[in-house]
Amino acid sequence: MRVFVTGATGFVGAAVVRELLGAGHAVVGLARSEAGAAALRAAGAAVHHGTLEDLDSLRRGAADSDGVIHTAFNHDFSKFAANCELDRVAIAALGEALRGSARPLLVTTGLLGLVPGRVARESDAAHVVSAQVPRASEQAALALAEGGVLASVVRLPPSVHGAGDHGFVPLLIDLARRKGRSAWIGDGANRWPAVHRVDAARVYRLALERGARGERYHAVAEQGVAFREIAEVIGRRLQVPVAGVPVQEAAAHFEWFAMFAGLDAPASSAWTREVLGWVPGEGTLLADVDSERYFPA
Repeated sequence: MRVFVTGATGFVGAAVVRELLGAGHAVVGLARSEAGAAALRAAGAAVHHGTLEDLDSLRRGAADSDGVIHTAFNHDFSKFAANCELDRVAIAALGEALRGSARPLLVTTGLLGLVPGRVARESDAAHVVSAQVPRASEQAALALAEGGVLASVVRLPPSVHGAGDHGFVPLLIDLARRKGRSAWIGDGANRWPAVHRVDAARVYRLALERGARGERYHAVAEQGVAFREIAEVIGRRLQVPVAGVPVQEAAAHFEWFAMFAGLDAPASSAWTREVLGWVPGEGTLLADVDSERYFPA
């Protein structure tokens, strides 16, 4: 297949590109800069110049493909609502180019906060879009599926780990450095699911090849890692104190991230493993974090 990948030079997207190429697919990656284009060429992919804001460019990229994987998202939380709307519109544009065909579209969304306090499953519906939770990636993809597009969703856990990670765990490491302690909220028993980015990339490839409509896949290798255990590894590595903070003090320590740090968000991938034959094998979150890639000398 000739696969158009947005976010192709990102943390997850670059792993998806490598996975697709390794399985014999041709890849065309969206690049907004010459540096990104050079990285794609070096990996063995073709380049499609454009941005998420350039909807015509997205349509052309999708129209010239046998399938699309959308991993791009602007994670600047200072303008999160605007970025969510940009994502929704971009997904709609990609879907327009695929309508009436049997070419698949895979859209990325997150698992954190989906059904707090219990194990999330693929059958669980997406959250209701609101001013507090504005991301509508999944809703946009499933609306396309209802309209006949071969669209499905890959849900990623809050920790997608591996070399080059610049997500939530590095944020916690930075907070611990700045605050002089590594912390959790309450007893720290709240759980985060996790996956290595190489394992996540395999979910995308298998789901693309399956070409189902309206499905939700969970790229989850570990159902739930206690937040306290993550904080303890960070504290030991940085040689700073580790301790819980009361809920009322969470905002002072975790700043804007406090609303996420206390969420209990375990998630199952049993159905995804069954239908895709997916078997993660790249190691655990704690083993990865407790390494030089997260704490270089």
